[in-house]
Amino acid sequence: MTFRTAALAAAICASLPVPAFAQDSQIDTAPADPYADTVFSGDYISVGIGAVLSPSYSGSNDYVVSPLPIVQASFGGIDLNPRPAGLAVDFVSDSGKGPGFDLGIAGRLRADRAQQISDSVVKSLGELDRAVELGPTAGISFPAVFNPYDSVTISTDVMWDVAGAHDGMVIAPSLAYFTPLSEAVAASLTFSAQYADGDFHDYYYRVTPAQNLATGGVLPAFEPQGGGFTSAGVNLLLGFDLDGNLANGGLGLVAIVGYSRMLGDAKRTPFTSVRGSADQFLGGLGLGYTF
Repeated sequence: MTFRTAALAAAICASLPVPAFAQDSQIDTAPADPYADTVFSGDYISVGIGAVLSPSYSGSNDYVVSPLPIVQASFGGIDLNPRPAGLAVDFVSDSGKGPGFDLGIAGRLRADRAQQISDSVVKSLGELDRAVELGPTAGISFPAVFNPYDSVTISTDVMWDVAGAHDGMVIAPSLAYFTPLSEAVAASLTFSAQYADGDFHDYYYRVTPAQNLATGGVLPAFEPQGGGFTSAGVNLLLGFDLDGNLANGGLGLVAIVGYSRMLGDAKRTPFTSVRGSADQFLGGLGLGYTF
C-alpha cells in the first residue's frame, strides 16, 4: 500500500487495542490467554482522532496535513479492524491459544487525486472519481515469537472497485511485528505492498495525448504497461498509554513514521517522475480512547 492519509488510521487503531504487558525476565512461557483480565478479553471499542502529514497524492512530492477519525472494535467475537481509509470485518473468533486466524470482508474509500491536489499542473487536469473497494481479507497471527507478548501477523486484502472509478482489482499484502516495550509503550513494525491490475494502472497512471497538450507538454504522454506492483514500504508505530498501562484501555498517544517507494508504472508515470517523487514519506500523531 501507499502510506497516505488513511494509513494513520490503521496504525493508530492497530496499536491501541493490543494488550501490552511488562516483559518480565522471569516469565519463560506465554500465558494461556494473554487477553485475560484486560479490557480486550471481551467486547471493546477504540475511537480517536489523528493528524497526519502525507503526500498530496500517491507519487506526489507535495505534502498536506489531514485530520483523521479512527475506530476499531470487537463485539460478540466479530472484530472490526482498520484499513487505510476503510475497515475490515473478521468473522473468525479465536480461542486465544496458538495461531489466530482472520477471515472476512475488507473495504476502503480511495480518494487518490480526488482531493487536496497541491501541484498546479496535475490539478489542471481535474479531479478523479473516488473508488469504493470491497473484497475478501484473510490473515494469520503467530503469538509469542520472541517474547511472551509479541506477535507476527501476515494478511492480505483482495478488493475490487464497485463505484465505477478505476473498475480494477487491488491486492494488499502485509507483514507486521508487534511487541510491548514496557507496560506503557508498544511498538509495531509493518512491511506492506500494493499490487493492482491494468484497469487501476490505466486510471491513475496514464497520461493521454490530450492531457499532454492540456499541460503544454509538461506532462508527456504515458501508456502504462499493465498490472503490477505499485508500491512497497515500511512504517514504525509507537503507542503510549497515558495512565501507564496499555492493558486497561483508556487514553493513549500514537506516533507513526513511514516510508514507501513507488514501483513500476506508478514510478514511471509523469505524475510521479516529472511532477512528484517515487519516495513517499509519512508522519503523524494521534489520540485515542479504548473502553
